Amino acid sequence: MADQVGKYKLLALDLDGTLLNDRSEISETNAEWVRKAAEAGITVCVSTGRGFVSALPFAEQLGLQTPMITVNGGEIWTKPHAIHRRTLLAADKVMKLHAIAERHDAWFWAYTTEEIYNKERWVDDTPARHWLKFGYYTEDLAMLGSIREQVEKIEGLELSNSSPFNIEINPEGVSKATALMEVCRMRGFDMSEVVAVGDSLNDIAAIREAGLGIAMGNAQDEVKAAADVVTGHHQDDGVAQAIRQYVLC
Repeated sequence: MADQVGKYKLLALDLDGTLLNDRSEISETNAEWVRKAAEAGITVCVSTGRGFVSALPFAEQLGLQTPMITVNGGEIWTKPHAIHRRTLLAADKVMKLHAIAERHDAWFWAYTTEEIYNKERWVDDTPARHWLKFGYYTEDLAMLGSIREQVEKIEGLELSNSSPFNIEINPEGVSKATALMEVCRMRGFDMSEVVAVGDSLNDIAAIREAGLGIAMGNAQDEVKAAADVVTGHHQDDGVAQAIRQYVLC
C-alpha cells in the first residue's frame, strides 16, 4: 500500500504501547523519525486514550502544533489548547458505570473535562460534572468479563480497551476513527491518506478505516489481524520503523 511517495498526508500515533516505551518516554529514534515525517509535510496527530493534560507534554516535546485526539476521540483539538469538539458521556450513565465498579470492587477511573477521578478519589456531585470517559482495570479476567457483560446492557456506549486488563467506555459513536474522520474534514484530507498506528482495541477502528493501518509488534492479536502491516515492538522503536518503511519510503 505504501509504494507511492507522497500518498499519505496524516500520521495518527497512539501514545502508550505505541510511541512511548515502558517508561512512558519517546525514544530519541522515534522522536527523530516523527520530526522527519513532520518536516516532509505530513500532519502528525497524537491520537490517545489519555486526557489532554497528560498527552500535551508529548506533543510539546515533538514541537507539534497540529490536531490532537484525546480520550479516545471524546475531545478533538485543532492544535494544543484549541478545542474543536467535545462529546460528553451522560452523567446518568457514569453513575451506572460507577455502581458496577463498586459492586465488583474493581479499580476504576473517569475523565471529566477538568480532572481525573478514580476509586481513591470520587465525587459526590456526579450529575454536576462534564464527563468524557469511564474505565475499569483488573487483572482478574473473570471479573473483567462480568463487568463487560453488565456494561453492555447499558445503551448508548462505545467499548474498547487500552490493555487486555481494562475496559474503556465512551459515548456511542465516539472513537479514534470518527475523530480522525473529523480531523480529515478539518484539514481537507481523505481517510485513504491517513496512516494510523496503535496497539489496542481503542485503535482498531482507526486502523481499519485508515488508508494504512499499522499494528505494533506488541499489539493485541485482534489489532494485528485488523492491520495492513505489523511494525516493531514499542520497546524497539516500532514507530520509527513504521515511518521509515511505510510513510517516508
